Amino acid sequence: MMIKKNAFIKGTGSYVPPKILKNDFFEAIGSSDEWIYKNLGIKERRIAVGEVTSDLAYKAGLEALKEADLKPKDIDLIIVATSTPDRQAPSTACFVQEKMGAYQAVAFDISAVCSGGLYGIAIGCQFIETGMYQNVLIIGADTFSTITDWERKDSVFFGDGAGAILLSGTTEDKGFFDFKLHADGRGKYHFNIPAGGSEMPASEETLKQKLHYFQMNGKEVFNTATKVLPETITEILEANKLSADDVDWVIPHQPSIRILQETARKVNIPFEKVMTNMDKYANTSGGTIPIVLDETYKSGKIQPGNILLFAAVGSGWTWGTALYKA
Repeated sequence: MMIKKNAFIKGTGSYVPPKILKNDFFEAIGSSDEWIYKNLGIKERRIAVGEVTSDLAYKAGLEALKEADLKPKDIDLIIVATSTPDRQAPSTACFVQEKMGAYQAVAFDISAVCSGGLYGIAIGCQFIETGMYQNVLIIGADTFSTITDWERKDSVFFGDGAGAILLSGTTEDKGFFDFKLHADGRGKYHFNIPAGGSEMPASEETLKQKLHYFQMNGKEVFNTATKVLPETITEILEANKLSADDVDWVIPHQPSIRILQETARKVNIPFEKVMTNMDKYANTSGGTIPIVLDETYKSGKIQPGNILLFAAVGSGWTWGTALYKA
């Protein structure tokens, strides 16, 4: 008889490139440090130079392995959540696997944009809970600087970075104990990259029109995020007979400070419990949740028995929550 295992966080890691781009860069397009920080919570972001997405993912993954006291040969599965893969094929996860020398590991990418880190965790947990794999490496990594039109005002939102989570199985009373994931394709055009896929293959015209850069409807992002995040947080807390007071720390995606503040207000969670790092890194898309988690663990805030609430919303629309007992 197989003993059911929970998936728990055995190690975390993160990596951001060294180049810093401060808010004063955007004065040329009519923005300002004061406006960006007040409305988005961003002071600066990191930009990859001479590094690709798999490089960032690889370095974050190695740190998570080190924290977990594991070797590349111990990994059963590598999942990379990214919207900025090294190439359309093969997967960025295969590049990471090769760089690590983890040749025995299964490797694949997922695409859920800013919800990618959370979706990846949910997928990894299923493999552990069914007993198929013991050690699963989840990496969220993006280099949004490569798909940013720096002449658009929404170029202020994103930065480059990667975070990694090593999930393992345990029979102890800890680990992830619920997920609520959602999607709604009716919002697909409010944040998208029009060209480069089969719908609109690359051409001289798509390059001229800058259709290979992301396009965002900021108002729709704000309105959707501040609607669905409180709803799904309430959904998962009620399903587990928990209240906002039972949550010790919120580990969210980093869309903007105003979105997180409004979400916390609606669900009555003190904002001091909401972990943020967008002031340093902006929105690193798939990398946000694992990077914030890594920083929170290393700060010493998370103690055994703490309840963590994960939350994310991204293009698609995609969104969801998770609960974790440390």
